[in-house]
Amino acid sequence: MKPVVIVTGAAGLIGQYVVKSASRWAPGWQVQGLSRADLDLTDHSAAEEIWRRLNPSAVIHCAAISRTKDCEQHPQLARRMNVGATVHLARLSTNIPFLFLSSGEVFDGKVGWYRETDDPTPINVYGKTKLEAEQFILQNSRHTVVRIVLTAGTSQHGDRSFVEDMRRSTERGNNLTLYADEYRCPLPAGTIARAIWELTDQHHPGLYHLGGRERLSRWEIGQALLPWYPELQGHLLEGSAHSHTGAPRPADLSLNCDKIQRLLSFSLPGFQSWLKDRVHPAVDLWEYEPDT
Repeated sequence: MKPVVIVTGAAGLIGQYVVKSASRWAPGWQVQGLSRADLDLTDHSAAEEIWRRLNPSAVIHCAAISRTKDCEQHPQLARRMNVGATVHLARLSTNIPFLFLSSGEVFDGKVGWYRETDDPTPINVYGKTKLEAEQFILQNSRHTVVRIVLTAGTSQHGDRSFVEDMRRSTERGNNLTLYADEYRCPLPAGTIARAIWELTDQHHPGLYHLGGRERLSRWEIGQALLPWYPELQGHLLEGSAHSHTGAPRPADLSLNCDKIQRLLSFSLPGFQSWLKDRVHPAVDLWEYEPDT
């Protein structure tokens, strides 16, 4: 019998990629994906029952309320899910590896190229809930926190990744303002899934940053996507974060990923260079990273 690994958020963007890529990157595991339809993670007694039944040897916790706007509008719900459920699952997994997907939103975005040793200072509810969960998880020497920033991919319902958000907005005939002074280091979902599986197999717990090699503005990201999604043409407008009026957004969340890169068997790509190397495949554009 293979050891069981539970993947929460299995219907979400990254969780979906983690589950479907397991046969390629983690053949030694029996993967049990859990979506919201399978389990309400805020129902602690139900979670305890599933943990007893599955008896996992590891957990990859991807589930979260991750949209900044939703967290600002429903802070109590965000805390119940992002902190309460996470802490409870970590307690259920005290004696086994537990990998928690966190976010670069724990930083205020004033500096950029953040290292794991930099002090987090979140400016929005989402970042604050992620940081609180991190602080509990890292008290356990078996457990791991991986901070990510911006993920490109194709989700089950087409409403999870920033690429899907852009396409849905322009398909409705809307223009989309992209800030030329707001920076991220995006990665394809398949690359993130591969890195997660390698970390899970290697048993190197701790805190890691996982992002693309290139620091790109939102505007630059949009321009890089145009050859792949020509429907965006004519709908992208260049703007400035100084005009932003919504939920607080850090200006620069580029991450230094040297620590995790030393453990991985492949080089983390830059987003623009990754796209330039693609050919139109028969499978999902964002599914897998090359073997090298």
